[in-house]
Amino acid sequence: MSVRRSYTAVVERNVLWDRDFATEPYEAAWASEAIFFVRALEVSPEFSGIARVQISADGIHWVDEGTTFELPWEVNAVTFGRVRHFGGWLRIVGGVQSRREIRALVSLALKE
Repeated sequence: MSVRRSYTAVVERNVLWDRDFATEPYEAAWASEAIFFVRALEVSPEFSGIARVQISADGIHWVDEGTTFELPWEVNAVTFGRVRHFGGWLRIVGGVQSRREIRALVSLALKE
């Protein structure tokens, strides 16, 4: 019996999203599953936003993987999106309502 390898990377820290956004890409070809966690550090009133997971073979050309999730709407709330069977690279993209904003911390948890 072996222990599965895991790793958690902070891919965005204290980032302000007030329009369309994309996180830094992360190479994760060794992993078999991944979970993006988004925690709200600050949010404007009546905030609303959606994130989509994207995958890439080269970290340059991206395609939607199919997973979507709402962004957190109150301070310290956490939302997540999980994926399996992805290529070598991962990121999330999305957008927020006009004149609304969120300051977020985004972590990517990977497991072999």
